[in-house]
Order: sequence, then structure tokens, then C-alpha cells
Amino acid sequence: MDLRELLPALNGFAALSLAEGWDNVGLLVEPSPPHSVSTLLLTNDLTEEVMEEAVQKKADLILSYHPPIFAPLKRVTWGGWKERLVVRALEHRIGIYSPHTAYDAAPRGVNTWLAKGLGACTSVPLHPSTAPSCPTEGTHRVEFSTDAEHLDAVLSKIKDIQDVSCLTTFPARVEGDEQTRVSLNCSQKALLEVMALLSQNSLLYHKTEILLLQKPLLPHTGMGRLCTLSEPVSLSDITERIKRHLKLPHIRLAMGVGRTRESPVKTVALCAGSGSSVLKGTEADLYLTGEMSHHDVLDAVANGISVILCEHSNTERGFLSELCDALAIHLQNKISIIVSEKDRDPLQV
Repeated sequence: MDLRELLPALNGFAALSLAEGWDNVGLLVEPSPPHSVSTLLLTNDLTEEVMEEAVQKKADLILSYHPPIFAPLKRVTWGGWKERLVVRALEHRIGIYSPHTAYDAAPRGVNTWLAKGLGACTSVPLHPSTAPSCPTEGTHRVEFSTDAEHLDAVLSKIKDIQDVSCLTTFPARVEGDEQTRVSLNCSQKALLEVMALLSQNSLLYHKTEILLLQKPLLPHTGMGRLCTLSEPVSLSDITERIKRHLKLPHIRLAMGVGRTRESPVKTVALCAGSGSSVLKGTEADLYLTGEMSHHDVLDAVANGISVILCEHSNTERGFLSELCDALAIHLQNKISIIVSEKDRDPLQV
């Protein structure tokens, strides 16, 4: 497949609009077009060892879950390892694509896969995603009624305000009088200017309505998951399930105050990778994530919540095998998809 054809297909699997605003997702390195992709290599982290593997296996595109380019690069030289990745990729005509938090939020993404290790359960996102295109413009809707005498002057001044859209008028009867109803969408900044304008006429100002335009929530989509087990199990049992699912001989466990290894676990809040900010404040019997700050662990334990930490990428990497099969179906087996054999968590016990 040509890269320009493949990218929309990859975005169709998990829309990049689901990614967090701070993230750096999508196509990060692009060889000069046209660029044909026959082999796609999947990796959790793009290290120099994985890049050498991609070169040896003649990969045309690397899908790296974590973006290898995050902070802006001021130069591309041989001096730094991330810069060397870019040099090697372009030398060997290998593109680099990263989905990161788009795959965290997706219904068939990393967190859904992580939840499978708990056993039979139902789950909902901790922080649901919203539809990216609804509403298409503005954060607020302002509506007010005015008489014919003031209409033209008010509309003229409103049209001079930036970030005002969807300006419409229609006849309305207010307290028995024929008036014109005005409706408009605007940004948070423009709202202040619109209200300052309307405040010049007390009759307009006191009859103005402001609506907050909220985007609809997307089902089964968002950051983290709150999982409710079909049947409660002991903390000891859930620990063994997680180790089997992640294929780990060891995990780290902090037991909540008043808890023991035989304490029942019914609800689990989880977040692949680094879960402190996503899990914070959630009521659950257990937190499951890759890493958390020391003080956030102390907070959870003090609230009677046990914490299991598995190291950052250990809670993500196993998803690649499932992703390989899912992408093969999604892309109709048009390209060869392989999972890196060199990708591994840098921390070992």
C-alpha cells in the first residue's frame, strides 16, 4: 500500500482525534513520496535496537506506540539517540507513525486489553472521550430578543467580533410583542465581548440566555477504565491473574490500609502506562497501572485502595500481538505486519 493510502486506514482503526491534546501522534517521519509500504513493524518503544531490527527485516513503516519524537528537535545529528533514529529512518526510507493516547482511549485499545487480565468484568472509561466534531464551532451559544429599532445596530456590532459564528435571526413573540430572536455561537473569549456589547442595553442584557455547548460522550471510549468484576476475588488471586496476563514473574504491590492478600476485590481502576493523573480520586478496591508517583501511592493506600505496579511499558506491550491481528483484518491483509522481537521494558527485576 502507498503510505498516503495507508495513513487514513490506520487513522480509521483509532482516530487520532482521541489522543490527548499534549500528545504527539500521527506520522512523525515521512520518506519522500511516493512511499510504498509492504512491511509494518509494531513496537511499544522505538529504540536503536528496534530500529536496527526494522532495517534488517526491511520494514517500510514502524508503528511505535510511544512517540520517539516528543520534545521538539533543534537539530538532527548523530549526537543524540533520538536524532539518530530519524537519520536511520530516512536513510533506509522507513516511516514512523505513533498513535499513543489514541490507542489508550480507543474501545479496542490498550486499556481494554489490559482489563482482559482481570477476568469476567464490565468496564467504563474513567475519563470519557467526546465527539470531536460536535459542535463544530464555538463553546457557547448566546440567544436574545430585540425589536426592529435596535436589530441592525446590534447585528452590525456583533459581526465585528472575532470567533462569532452561526449567527441566525428568526421572528419571535415576546410578551405579546413582535420581536426578532438572535442566536449565535462564540468562543469563550468572544463571549465576554458579546456580553459587554449587550450590557449596553439593559433590556437586551437581562433577557439574554447563554448555553454551554457540550460535546456528546463517545461510548466505551476514553482514558482509563473502571472495571467491576462479575464475582469478587481475593487480592492474591487478582495478582496472579494480572501476572499471567502480562507474562510477568514479579509485580509490585502496595496493600491498602486494613487490607490483606485475602481481602475481596470487586472494583479495579486501571490505566496502562503512567496512571497517577488518570486514577487519582477514583473509588475502587484496587489501582492497576505501570507506574505511579510515590506520594500518589501513599494517598491511595491511606484511603484503603491497594495498588499494583507492573512497570510502565509492561502494561502496554502485550497489546501489540492483539493489535497485529486486528490490523491485519482492518487492512485486509494487504501488507505484512510483524511485532518487534527486540522491544522490551528497560527495567528488570
